[in-house]
Amino acid sequence: MSSPRLEIRLDLIEHNARALVGRLRPVGISVSGVTKASLGDPQIATAMISGGVGSLSDSRVENVERLRRGGVTASIALIRSPMVSQADRVVAATSLSLNSELLVMEHLAAAARRQRRHHGVVIMVELGDLREGVMPADLHETIRRARSLDNIVVQGIGTNLACQSGVIPDSAAMEELSGLATSVERSLGISFDIVSGGNSANLRWALAEDVRPGRINHLRLGESILLGCDPIDRSRIVGLHQDAFEVVAEVIEAKEKPTTPWGEVGQAAFGEMDNRSTSSVARYRVIVALGRQDLDPAGLVGPPGVELLGSSSDHLILGYRDRPPMVGDEVRFTPDYRALLGAMTSPFLVQRHLGAGRPDVSDLEHTG
Repeated sequence: MSSPRLEIRLDLIEHNARALVGRLRPVGISVSGVTKASLGDPQIATAMISGGVGSLSDSRVENVERLRRGGVTASIALIRSPMVSQADRVVAATSLSLNSELLVMEHLAAAARRQRRHHGVVIMVELGDLREGVMPADLHETIRRARSLDNIVVQGIGTNLACQSGVIPDSAAMEELSGLATSVERSLGISFDIVSGGNSANLRWALAEDVRPGRINHLRLGESILLGCDPIDRSRIVGLHQDAFEVVAEVIEAKEKPTTPWGEVGQAAFGEMDNRSTSSVARYRVIVALGRQDLDPAGLVGPPGVELLGSSSDHLILGYRDRPPMVGDEVRFTPDYRALLGAMTSPFLVQRHLGAGRPDVSDLEHTG
C-alpha cells in the first residue's frame, strides 16, 4: 500500500460530531462543522453532516467550491473575511460569510445583485484576541450601514478568540457578546438569527455544568470534531476519539548507531541545533520517508516509547531503545492540528478514507 499516507476514519469523525452536537443542543447551541483543515474534503463534510451538524464552515472559497463539486448541498459559511477579488465566487458558492469590513460587504452586495440573489453576513466583533473584528464601539454603526446594502442580509454577530493571541473565550467574553447582541437589536429594532461565540476553544465554557449561554446559539467546530481535543491546551475531550486521522510512513533505514554525533557541529538543515539527537539514549536510529516537505513533523505523536529525534525536508529520525522496526515496515503517527493541515495539503501523502458502512477509497491521491 502506498505511503506516506493519511488514513481517515470517517466513522470516528461522525461519532465526534454527533457527540458534540448532542452535548450542545440542550443549552441551545447549534454546531457548524469546520472543514478547512480537511481542505474541503466532501467525505469528511458528509461525515460531519451525518453526525448532525447544522451547517458547514470553511476559510477558503476554493474549498467550498470543492465541496459543491463533491455534491455537498448544505449551508456553508466562509469564515475568513472574503477577499474583494473573490466576491462573485463567495456569493455563488456560500450561503453566508463572516465580515468585519464595510468595503468588502459593498462588493458582496454588488456581486449578489449581479447574481440576483441575497447573501447573508455575520458581523465579527473584536473581543481581545486581536485578529478580525469590528471594535465594540463601532458595532452599531457598522451593522446599520451593512443593513442598508441591497441584497445583503445581516444574520447576526460573532467573535473569534484563542487563535491569534490565545485569549480564552470565558464567561466574561461570552456575556459581553450577548450584551452587544441585545443592545444592537434594541437600538436598531432587529432580531439576530445567529450569535456565534467562536470555535472549538469555546467548548470548555460551553460544556461547563453551570454554563449560561445567554444569546450565544452557534459555535464553529473543527479541531474538536476532527481530533477530539480542546485547542486551549490540546487535552482530550472525554467521549471523543483522538485517532480519526493517522499518518503512516515507511521505514527506509534501521541501524544501531551512536547516541551522539561526532565532528564539529553547526546548524542543522533548517537552522536549529538538533538537541534531541545529543540527549537521546536510544540505541537504534530509524528513518522513515516523511519530512517537512510533507507536513510539520513537530506536530506528530509517535508510538509509545518512540522518540522523534529530528527531521529534514525528506527524513524523520526516530529513536528506539530496543526492537526497532525493519526496513519496509510502517510506523503510525497521530497528527495534531498543524500536522493535519500539512498532511491534507501535501501532494505527497496519499489519502485513504475508512469507516464502517462506507466504501474504502484506497490510494486516493490528493487532487485539490
